[in-house]
Amino acid sequence: MNSKSIQVAIRDIPDFPQKGILFKDVTPVLQDPALFKAAIDILAERHLNKGIKTVAAIDARGFIFGAAVAYRLGAGFVPVRKKGKLPYKAIEASYSLEYGTATLELHIDALKQGKDVLLVDDLLATGGTAMACAELIEKLGGCVVEMAFLVELAGLKGRQKLSKYNVFSAITY
Repeated sequence: MNSKSIQVAIRDIPDFPQKGILFKDVTPVLQDPALFKAAIDILAERHLNKGIKTVAAIDARGFIFGAAVAYRLGAGFVPVRKKGKLPYKAIEASYSLEYGTATLELHIDALKQGKDVLLVDDLLATGGTAMACAELIEKLGGCVVEMAFLVELAGLKGRQKLSKYNVFSAITY
């Protein structure tokens, strides 16, 4: 199983969540055990035996991939949540995305100073979400060693916004 098989399974949903947006739906990948395993392997294998002890992932689809990657690496998992979803004291960062604005939060005790963090999400679009997440990680003294995405929408130029980071995408549209 390879990234081409995963790419074929990802479906386009026009005008979601609003008119003019072409949504890349990864649900079919999640529903197929072989494709889901392949997606996790692609995201994780490049980091095996490299000492990654923390994987952070972005609410909500990023949690699916990030938690599985953390398990595969034997690492801890740090959820970066949408505003108002974390129960403990948190720091926040706001950002723009292709169809609005949003705010992310991270518990103040989520990371130790100097901790290397692999950031995982399902999709890289404009880069705003990943940049806000990296800001939160760095505020707590963490170091983003890579941002790993299953899908990248190259036309939205998110990689350019993230140019100071190592960025990996398994599939690029």
